[in-house]
Amino acid sequence: MDRLSSPTNDIKKHYPIVIVGSGYGGAIAASRLSRAGQQVCLFERGIERHPGQFPNDEEETLHEIQTNLPHRYTGKRTALYDFHINDTMTILVGCGLGGTSLINANVALRPDSRLFDDPGWPQELREDVNSRLEEGFRRAEKMLNPKPYPQHFPRLDKLEALEQSAADMGANCYRLPINVTFEDGLNQAGVEQKACILCGDCISGCNHWAKNTTLMNYLPDAKNHGAEIFTGVTVRRIERQDDGWLLHYQLLKGDQEAFGGPELSVGAGIVILAAGTLGSTEILLRSKAAGLSLSNKLGHKFSGNGDVGGIAYNTDRPVGSVGFGPRNPKKSKPVGPTITGIIDLRNEAEVDQGIVIEEGAVPGSLARGLPVGLSKAARLVGEDTDRGLWDKLTELARRWISLIRGAYHGAVLHSQLYLVMSHDDSGGRLILKDDRIRILWPDVGQQEFVNRVNLNLEKATRALGGTFVENPAWRMLPSNNMVTAHPLGGCIMAEDSEAGVVNHKGQVFSSSSGSDVYEGLYVNDGAIIPRSLGANPLLTISAVAERSCKLMADDRGWQIKYD
Repeated sequence: MDRLSSPTNDIKKHYPIVIVGSGYGGAIAASRLSRAGQQVCLFERGIERHPGQFPNDEEETLHEIQTNLPHRYTGKRTALYDFHINDTMTILVGCGLGGTSLINANVALRPDSRLFDDPGWPQELREDVNSRLEEGFRRAEKMLNPKPYPQHFPRLDKLEALEQSAADMGANCYRLPINVTFEDGLNQAGVEQKACILCGDCISGCNHWAKNTTLMNYLPDAKNHGAEIFTGVTVRRIERQDDGWLLHYQLLKGDQEAFGGPELSVGAGIVILAAGTLGSTEILLRSKAAGLSLSNKLGHKFSGNGDVGGIAYNTDRPVGSVGFGPRNPKKSKPVGPTITGIIDLRNEAEVDQGIVIEEGAVPGSLARGLPVGLSKAARLVGEDTDRGLWDKLTELARRWISLIRGAYHGAVLHSQLYLVMSHDDSGGRLILKDDRIRILWPDVGQQEFVNRVNLNLEKATRALGGTFVENPAWRMLPSNNMVTAHPLGGCIMAEDSEAGVVNHKGQVFSSSSGSDVYEGLYVNDGAIIPRSLGANPLLTISAVAERSCKLMADDRGWQIKYD
């Protein structure tokens, strides 16, 4: 595949449409509006990486980490793994052409349909659930092409361990639709992809052309239809200018500090913010501080999607949840995609009581530290779910085997990683402090959903005879620090600006009261989702983005050519 991005020297002074961000919302907008015959420019703050250029060992991984700490920033500003560490919540997002799709676990799971009965969604969207929104789901699924792990592929220990847990719990377990390619061939965008080699390294970036990120579909489709794409561009703020908009941005090159270069500007008739929940909210918060009139709800209703992690450490069966990393694939037992299965516990009478449990895989680039790290966590905060002298001796032997021989042996080989989505109260708040986005959410670690999830994870672990380790960051830090890779909210949709920041189309409200909107200013990503989804959010974000693009085109008499 040829490079999609152009040199930043080619950036023009003005574009009819400028899109900020290249994850699901931004890539979809670029593809659909380009297909509608519009001239589109897309800015991405990260760099363009293709399969084969993602980190594959510990040294490369450490070089690709940037951390937004309470009092300082570390790492290069274009590093792939972007951690936002706050007092009570840590957030991981991706930085690169393709956004977080580059490092997510690929799961294209639809949410519980009852979620859309929540009056937190605008009435116009609730009325569209079975029409335009459903159409958005179908279009996103066609482009992203999710498939369950094939029955004829090699058996996976971690999937079978999840199935054993589900059987013991009397719960529904099945293979998830995941955005992974399982046979060689051209995809919907005409890009040649390869069959998954089952390495388990999806979340460190796929080096084998099998992961269906936006870099593989929506973005090349946008490029094929005339979109101009620029990387290493960080948008700072926007301002109203005559009948259009002015975007203030800086260029990031190499290890250059984000705020060290000169501030440049580009004009636009339409601006679509799709820089992710944190990025879009940050741009609007900075714009508001500079004088742009916006809703007072900006930054409110932040959700971590009820994310909780856990580990079944040193179980009675091999699990194999550590990716290949730099190991020879031909000499390694299949791990499979990061997530392949689900224990679906969403059939509760109350939708907010539902949870999903998915098995996970740790990238092989992090394998070196696992034996010591998991052993320490198990000793400090773990709860052994089975007893007996023989069991204790065999567990001790496996622990020492891991410490001596590494993560592909012994206790770590016998450990299952759980990734859970549930429902928090969307009570977080995003603010600017020292010109950086920060999260305020004092009680998130004490919410009832955390205990409900941990009770179910303990049952899943008991079925395997392991030691249950609750999210180590949650248990070992005094502030009960939660971790999420699924941030939502901050620019939520609502029927007026007293309740939210954008309307059901993603149009930004133009004042602190009423339902008037700015002409040509949209948010089109996870920031507009008004509540937790209790499922992996990428497909819902994509469906909402598809719907918003269709409405935007209809409002202007444009026709999107979907064929």
